[in-house]
Amino acid sequence: MRLIFMGTPEFAVPTLAALLAAGHEVAAVYSQPPRKAGRGAKLRPSPVHAWAEAQRLDVRTPTSLRKPKAQEDLAALGADAGVVAAYGLILPAAVLDAPRLGCFNVHASLLPRWRGAAPIQRAIMAGDAETGITIMAMDEGLDTGAMLLAERVPIGPATTAGDLHDKLAAIGGPLMVAALAGLADGSLTPTPQPAKGATYAAKIDKAEARLDWTRSASDLDRLVRGLSPFPGAWFEVAGERIKLLLAAPAEGEGEPGIVLDDAPTVACGDGALRLLRLQRAGKGALDADMFRRGFAWPVGERLA
Repeated sequence: MRLIFMGTPEFAVPTLAALLAAGHEVAAVYSQPPRKAGRGAKLRPSPVHAWAEAQRLDVRTPTSLRKPKAQEDLAALGADAGVVAAYGLILPAAVLDAPRLGCFNVHASLLPRWRGAAPIQRAIMAGDAETGITIMAMDEGLDTGAMLLAERVPIGPATTAGDLHDKLAAIGGPLMVAALAGLADGSLTPTPQPAKGATYAAKIDKAEARLDWTRSASDLDRLVRGLSPFPGAWFEVAGERIKLLLAAPAEGEGEPGIVLDDAPTVACGDGALRLLRLQRAGKGALDADMFRRGFAWPVGERLA
């Protein structure tokens, strides 16, 4: 097929690579505009932008697709289908309808559960036993379109958002290739999403990342894993903010926030949490034993 691809972060790169490997023609790649990054605040292209340019693909970075000129330019590509993977811009009806077969999205959840911006993080934070990838025919709603294919992935007791991101990104490309093949030969027909079971995966708010030790250890474990490696759950000790990238529920009890032993284990509202991997501002992440050699706090200290 002749395709338009729309994606921005690292998550979307494997899907673009899979489309090319399958022999599809990518007429143009749309990605969000370069952003300032690094100490010099230089403009840096998105991962999709950089990868597509390396493949000598036509890359376009409009700030919006609502302007008539942008819509005319896209329609002029004469695409059979649009493939979308974490693009980050709203697609108006004129864009959704421009390709002959419409636009299809790689969504990182088992729809209708976790529609929205942060499905990977929310699935872990909610304690879901599984999630997956859904290939969806896009409409004007928020991840409400009819489904073509889905693949399930278990969420283990130590799975982090980073782990799940990588697994789902690897699945998205082959699943989209299979969906396009099914559309082409008529073996796949989009199925409406179930009316029940829809949940919304709200964008992660900065305020959510601060650890509240009055919550249960199991809740905090899920929060830590859902925010690891980015943006990272955090707490304060001696006036310094420390990121907690991995933890596990442990035996112990005490006043919430109190360090119970040298592991270190910290008392929670229900149970205790063993801190396994931590990071100081501007430093690399370290396992707890190495971290404590350079930055320790005594048993009985209260973490804020």
